[in-house]
Amino acid sequence: MPSTVIAGMEYDPVAQTLKISYVSGQVYLYRDVPEKVYKELKASRVKGRYLRFFVKDQYPFEKITA
Repeated sequence: MPSTVIAGMEYDPVAQTLKISYVSGQVYLYRDVPEKVYKELKASRVKGRYLRFFVKDQYPFEKITA
């Protein structure tokens, strides 16, 4: 299901990194994210809400674009 917040996402299971591209154009890289969390986010009907409660402020992150 499309998201009004997330434009795209990529997951690296080896590095356990989740790259989120937001509709605003900003891109963040979240580290130490279990594959289970990525799969649940991907399957979620409300991706922005899942991201807010289960990813943001739960895992270390860095902004990789302005």
